[in-house]
Amino acid sequence: MAKRMKFIKAKSEVSLDDVASLVEFGLQVFNASQDKLYAQVRWGNVLVRLLNKYRKKLTLKVEWRPFYDTMVQTHFTRNTGPEGWRIRQRHFEMVTSLVRSCRRFFPPGSANEIWSEFSSLLENPWHNSAFEGSGFVRLFLPTNAENEDFYSREWVNACIRQWDSIPNCQFWNSQWAAIMARVIKNYKSKDWEDLLPEIFSRFLNMFEVPVASGAGSYPFTIDVPRNTRFLFTNRAHTPAKAMAKSIVYLLKPGSLAQQHFDKLVNLLEQYYHPSNGGRWTYSLERLLFHLVYTFQKRLQREKENEQIGSCLGQKERESFVTTVLKLIDRGQYSKNESLSDTVAAATSILSYVEPSLVLPFLVTRFHMALETMTATHQLKTAVTSVAFSGRSLFFMSLSASSMETDDANDANMFRDLLMISLTNALLGMDANDPPKTLATMQLIGSIFSNMATLDDDMDTLAFMPAEQFSEWLDEFLCRLFSLLQHLEPSGVLNEDAHSPATSGTFLVEDGPQYFCMLEILFGRLSKSLYNQAIKKVSKFLKTNILPGAIAEVGLLCCACIHANPELAINNLVEPLLSSVISSLKGVPLTGFGGSGNFSESSLSKARATLSPALETSIDYQLKVLSIAISYGGPSLLHYKDQFKEAIHLAFESSSWKVNIAGDQVLRSLLGSLVLYYPVDQYKSVSHHSSLTPLEEWISNKDFSNDEASTGPKWHIPNDDEIQLANELLNLHLESALDELVKICQDNIHSDPGNEKDHLKVTLLRIDSSLQGVLSCLPDFIPSFKNGKVENPPFLIAGATGSRVGSTALREKAASIIHLASKYLLEKKSDDSILLLLLIRIIEALGNYGSSEYEEWTNHRQAWKLESVAIIEPPVNFIVSTHSKGKKRPRWALIDKAYMHNTWRTSQSSYHLFRTSKNVSSSDSVNVLLEDLLRLCVHSYDTVRTLAGRSLVKMIKRWPSLIAKCVLTLTENLRSTSSPEYAVLGSCAVLGTQTVIKHLALDPKSFSSFLLGILLSSHHESLKCQKAINELFVKYNIYFAGISRNVFRKSEDQSGTEFAALVSEISSMSFESTNLHWRYNLMANRVLLLLAMSSRIEPNLSSTILSEAAGHFLKNLKSQLPQTRILAISALNMLLKESPYKLPADGQSAASGDLQENGKSSLEGTLTSIFQEQGFFSNTFDSLSNVHIISDTENSSSRGGHGNSSFQSLADKSITRFYFDFSSSWPRTPTWISLFGNDTFYSSFARIFKRLVQECGVSVLLSLKTALEEFVNAKERSKQCVAAEAFAGLLHADVIGLSEAWDSWMMAQLQNILLAPSVESTPEWANCIRYAVTGKGKYGTKVPLLRQRILDCLIEPLPQTVTTTVVAKRYSFLSAALIEVSPQKMPDSESQLHFNLLHELLDKMSHPAAHVREAIAIALSVLCSNIRLHASFNKDYENGKNMVNGKHGISWEQVLQNRASELVVAIQNANPADNLENLSETNMTSGSDSNSSDDVQWMETLFHFVISLMKSGRSAFLVDVLVGFLYPVISLQETSNKDLSILAKAAFELLKWRIFPDTHLRKAVSILLSSADDPNWRTRIFPDTHLRKAVSILLSSADDPNWRTRSATLTFLRSFMYRHTFILSNDEKQKIWKTVEKLLTDNQVREHAAAVLAGLMKGEDGELSKDFRERAYSEATKLQKRRKQRNATGGPSVASIHGRVLALAACVLSVPYDMPSWLPEHATLLARFVGEPSPVKSTVTKAVAEFRRTHADTWSVQKDSFTEEQLEVLADTSSSSSYFA
Repeated sequence: MAKRMKFIKAKSEVSLDDVASLVEFGLQVFNASQDKLYAQVRWGNVLVRLLNKYRKKLTLKVEWRPFYDTMVQTHFTRNTGPEGWRIRQRHFEMVTSLVRSCRRFFPPGSANEIWSEFSSLLENPWHNSAFEGSGFVRLFLPTNAENEDFYSREWVNACIRQWDSIPNCQFWNSQWAAIMARVIKNYKSKDWEDLLPEIFSRFLNMFEVPVASGAGSYPFTIDVPRNTRFLFTNRAHTPAKAMAKSIVYLLKPGSLAQQHFDKLVNLLEQYYHPSNGGRWTYSLERLLFHLVYTFQKRLQREKENEQIGSCLGQKERESFVTTVLKLIDRGQYSKNESLSDTVAAATSILSYVEPSLVLPFLVTRFHMALETMTATHQLKTAVTSVAFSGRSLFFMSLSASSMETDDANDANMFRDLLMISLTNALLGMDANDPPKTLATMQLIGSIFSNMATLDDDMDTLAFMPAEQFSEWLDEFLCRLFSLLQHLEPSGVLNEDAHSPATSGTFLVEDGPQYFCMLEILFGRLSKSLYNQAIKKVSKFLKTNILPGAIAEVGLLCCACIHANPELAINNLVEPLLSSVISSLKGVPLTGFGGSGNFSESSLSKARATLSPALETSIDYQLKVLSIAISYGGPSLLHYKDQFKEAIHLAFESSSWKVNIAGDQVLRSLLGSLVLYYPVDQYKSVSHHSSLTPLEEWISNKDFSNDEASTGPKWHIPNDDEIQLANELLNLHLESALDELVKICQDNIHSDPGNEKDHLKVTLLRIDSSLQGVLSCLPDFIPSFKNGKVENPPFLIAGATGSRVGSTALREKAASIIHLASKYLLEKKSDDSILLLLLIRIIEALGNYGSSEYEEWTNHRQAWKLESVAIIEPPVNFIVSTHSKGKKRPRWALIDKAYMHNTWRTSQSSYHLFRTSKNVSSSDSVNVLLEDLLRLCVHSYDTVRTLAGRSLVKMIKRWPSLIAKCVLTLTENLRSTSSPEYAVLGSCAVLGTQTVIKHLALDPKSFSSFLLGILLSSHHESLKCQKAINELFVKYNIYFAGISRNVFRKSEDQSGTEFAALVSEISSMSFESTNLHWRYNLMANRVLLLLAMSSRIEPNLSSTILSEAAGHFLKNLKSQLPQTRILAISALNMLLKESPYKLPADGQSAASGDLQENGKSSLEGTLTSIFQEQGFFSNTFDSLSNVHIISDTENSSSRGGHGNSSFQSLADKSITRFYFDFSSSWPRTPTWISLFGNDTFYSSFARIFKRLVQECGVSVLLSLKTALEEFVNAKERSKQCVAAEAFAGLLHADVIGLSEAWDSWMMAQLQNILLAPSVESTPEWANCIRYAVTGKGKYGTKVPLLRQRILDCLIEPLPQTVTTTVVAKRYSFLSAALIEVSPQKMPDSESQLHFNLLHELLDKMSHPAAHVREAIAIALSVLCSNIRLHASFNKDYENGKNMVNGKHGISWEQVLQNRASELVVAIQNANPADNLENLSETNMTSGSDSNSSDDVQWMETLFHFVISLMKSGRSAFLVDVLVGFLYPVISLQETSNKDLSILAKAAFELLKWRIFPDTHLRKAVSILLSSADDPNWRTRIFPDTHLRKAVSILLSSADDPNWRTRSATLTFLRSFMYRHTFILSNDEKQKIWKTVEKLLTDNQVREHAAAVLAGLMKGEDGELSKDFRERAYSEATKLQKRRKQRNATGGPSVASIHGRVLALAACVLSVPYDMPSWLPEHATLLARFVGEPSPVKSTVTKAVAEFRRTHADTWSVQKDSFTEEQLEVLADTSSSSSYFA
């Protein structure tokens, strides 16, 4: 399988027939591998790769059902296997990927089957199965051509109704938005016009943005279970991708979709502005990104297939680009970097589609950025935008220059922009501003990547005369040299053996822009310009020593040499070599560099003479040289003797810095001589077909053999280069190896310091030689078991360079290094530098190809950051050339080809022998493995880490070596004499996936590993314990099951080693062994893993499972808390058979039926344990200790058992992952704070349920006494356990349960209900909820005792009970009714609903506040259940719903009528009649005055509204909520603070509610009337009635209803935003006029003006235009009259202020733009500054706000004003002096 993957990844040609055969075979293997998760993961990933690569070419038929069965069996049932969560996660990710890849191959009719399968899950939107159902529908539903008939209009309508059922849930929105997007995209013939308002309304409201001064996120969110979010991968943000896809594919000629898109953008654009950023910015950025990229994809598809219907024409493209430019304009200078980058990329893509719109915009913004003084960060973004759009600018400037006048002018404008940007780029290179500098370099690289050549011909240069360019080049180099001189390294350099040459400044660390720019520039220069540049660089190099910019200067020289090796080496390399040699010849040498001329006296003399300045100078020159010669090739041969001498002298130097620099020169020289690399990568070889000055870019999808001339010219080493490389290997590898033998064997040094220095230099020479030639030095020859040498099979062609040296040389090196390793570990084990050098040499010798793989990995990260500047999109409307894929410059494609060759090199021999049992590693590898095994347990952390990494690479290539490693390293864990560092090193290697995968295959390694961990408790240091814990946790996470090999009988046939292992570990897992609790826990966990794994071996499993179940049952009463928790988990997994459970279809089975099923295999063992005296009392007592009850209920979060105080962070790391199950409880969302879910653990309840189902009624009898004792206990923790146990019993549905209910359970429940204690109410409420939870995967089957429990709860309470008990009863009822499935309620449950409804409606004025809240919550659950039930049972509405109120009116009408009456009563009450006075009145006069009752009833109603909104159940009661709008709005401020607080809470929630079209009319009527008419409360409007009161009484300052009008205005702002797509024009006009009239209201006119300004931002149509014109006209008339006014008379202050406010609203409605009408409006507004207050104050504030919001662009926008207008604004803005 691995070979197949490599073959695909190597881009080899494959026959389609072979691919189809392999896919079909792979699917068969996949489906046959049920319960083998690891095998399915591997095969599934292969299939995904194949299908994704060949999906458009294959014709297959794939069934969907097997995938669904696999998912359900593995992830959606409680039949969990032993696998760790990592393999399960990978499995689910793989299956979902495989389904997505196979969807296009589902056969006809599969869409109907899938919808039929999952639509039943969606019936109850308040059950978690709805979330799973939506996830399955999104995942499986195919939208291929074969299933198009399924997607009828009826289905679309049903889909939208389903989407409606859960409001404000991003998970739900994501699923349905994705489904709709795929249908819209793939079925273009469908008509969506009448659904556009509905669709765009949803899109708008999915963005959580602050409207007016509201919150920027949902005030309540529907709780989606964590496992569902995890399984159906969904981030908790807006589904921007699906929205963008829908919008782009809805666009058609003649469609209204573009208008709706415009409106959507008008509303959202304000949130793209830099000053309006927030948590919503990410979603908005993603929307812009996907809009542009999806648009580009659509255009590409339409160009490839002209037959596609509804293609976008010129007009549609222009409209789309114009709209998106609004978002680009706002977001261009965002403080969010990802948004500004996306804007630049979007600009680039769109510039190829509609250049006439985008490029002038780009030019304008660039000039603005140059001129701005207040926001200098804009220049970086503007430069990036020009860099990204550089090619389209070139295209336009060249293609338009020969056309008519306008286009020629445009061409000049674009040419000017290129020249200005290139000129200003020089100013942008600033050592103190890294982002701007890198952007500048990207711009220069982008511009020159487009140009074919830069020569002396003035005509061919696109935008700059040749003389001017020569000056620019000089200036560029001067600026660059200045930049390099002022650079400072960002970190301290480490002077060890493997420190890189880089100095770590931002030019190298922060991206490839610097080096790319230099390579491109020097590669394109003509000979004369290159000579000009090289002289300057040579002079700079000779006159500067810059230790802080080594890498930067080296790369500068490297680029020069790569462009013209012959010339550059003479000018750059020769001076450096000469300088280094002359400097080193003048100092004494050590003789360690290979000459052998050393003595103790000469060494002491050499050590003292090298000055720091000289050392720094030599180090700098050598390192620059090492980087510069990377691509020198044969041109370096002219100086081979100088190189030899320089390297020799560097190694002979007494300075370690100089030694390292010499090492880097040797490494670089060898690579330059023997490796393959492109030599003409950055030279331009082809001109554009129509625009000659430009280089032709290439798409690898369009590439043909005819274009072979554009391929790279490779450096192929010649004989002289290979000869020189071999000479260097003789000098510095063979001779160094010989010296190493002498040092280690002959003891040639008496001084340990000299010996150490000699060893360092010798090892350094060996290392640099090996790192230089990489895999050009032939690999070891493997060993063959039968002695017959086999030729390795051919797998992948790839080589890093020409062959040098021989296998014998590598083998010699390995044997000598093994000798040196022993010597160093014995004599120099405290010298980390020597050991690190040793490990690097072992790595180079033993891990053939790993250096190339690391190079490829590092380079691949740079590809991920590939700049848009070097991508030409497939669709190009400028020159009308369209390709199959993206086009890139030739140099970028060569770079990818070079790196791909590097990858092939690393893989060519890696997998050859991994699967062959006849082949094993050579003896040389084996001795190196021994060295690494010793080094990976060294006392130094850095040594251990590096050795461990090399060791893992080696055993991964040679799996036969893993067993030896495991046995050796686990012995370190078991041994009492092992030091701490040996344990740490062993754990680090054992914890790698390579080892963990092997453990499942080899019985000896498996048992050795487990026993090694469990017998390591004698290592007491904290570090050891942490490492062992982490190793064990990692093993559990990655555990993928056990191979059948592990179960085979031992060699002596006495039994299986597995059984013996289980027996040994079982004996360790008892508390009597005195093991530390962690080891006891680990032993128990291992026992559980082994028991679960044994199920695949029937001969063993029954015994092992039975013993394990008994063992864990006993552990329930363990004294160790974590062991108890693990026992809970274990029993939930082991108790599976349930023979006593009643059948689902009929619940009246006789006990005799059990005989057919037989008893459980575990029953005997379990029964003998729990029938022991006091077993359950002790168990309850132990489990109660797990419940830590904190002082503050909500301080601990639910999720793990016992996120509690007895566990430290270290302890949790070993326990927390054991206890997650894919099926979570509760199965319905929770929003009720009264339930306090923290301390009820459903898994505890589940084990008692499973125990009863496994062993029958005998468990009930044994439990009864203990349960009664704990139910009546005073401690809350004991009541928690009692609640869990009782819940499990009630939900068990076993034979004999009904009798037990009648005999004692019902009485027990009544006692619990009547108990006065309040602390444990949450646990008992959850007990009830668990007991009535629906059975089956989707919770639709009714539990046996549900009706009896409900009947018990519905019974009236005695009159004497406290309010606490009353509230408790309603909480219990709420808990029970939440779990009911309304769509399938039997008659008994529906009758109970109505009986309870009557009771609740009568009790809404209950005097106790906590009872009222409980009543409201119960009422919300009840009413929503009734409505959902009615939607599935049409007869139900007529039969029962209409006759449950007085006089035959419905309960909805009862509530609405009562609410309307009480609003009047409460508002008319004297404010002085506060609640205390009212209560006194009630006490004295009985029921004559019920004002207090009115307030209490209204509080209950508001609780009801809040509960409906928070629960997500409001979708079925929207008509009821509309009727409560006026009470909520009008009671925001009352004398009763509690009532007002509730009204405000309900108000905030209702602002987020979208009212469907059917209820919208009524909502509009209520809002308009409550805004206008204080007498509205006495009227009732029919649902369809749109009448509004036209005459408005202008209220005076003491108008009692002004607060209502103010609240209405606040609500209207959000209401209009949320419903802007679905409100009719007539309704909008009425709302607009209503708000407009309030401009003259004394109390709310300023508020009305603010609302109008907000409405105008989103309504860029006739309404805004009409209002602006009227506001301007009336204000002009008023201004004239004020000039001509008499001393008396004239309009009122309110009238003047209203007109000024209207003008201010117009001005403030465009905070960042400058439309043509704005200067006149702003100036006219400013002229009113002379009016008295409050007019003057309004004018001053509005003008100040206008100037603030336009400050960034004022330098450009002020040109829209005349001089006179600017003077008027200036007069308004200037403040008067205090001293005037």
